[in-house]
Amino acid sequence: MSAATGVSRIVRATPFRMVSVRGSCSKLFLGGLCYDTNEPVLKDAFQKYGEVIEVKVICDHVSGKSKGYGFVRFHSEEAAAKALASMNNQLLDGRNIRLEYARKG
Repeated sequence: MSAATGVSRIVRATPFRMVSVRGSCSKLFLGGLCYDTNEPVLKDAFQKYGEVIEVKVICDHVSGKSKGYGFVRFHSEEAAAKALASMNNQLLDGRNIRLEYARKG
């Protein structure tokens, strides 16, 4: 409760709220990738939403095979938001991919 106003404020951490808080990010997490999807394929698929400055498919350090997820970093937050809105749950290389803002850390 605020001493000045006498009003208490309750903030709930819902999934929607967490997404909206993270809305100012230019890096996206991509999950559900086909194991054959590579970085040039991702860059080609996402560059229509804005300038892509980094693409990374995460691979197993022993076998070198894709783990089925990766990241795309855009030059602007607006481009990332457009890509998220357009590509989330869409087909890429035969799989429905899921996108979300990448977590810091």
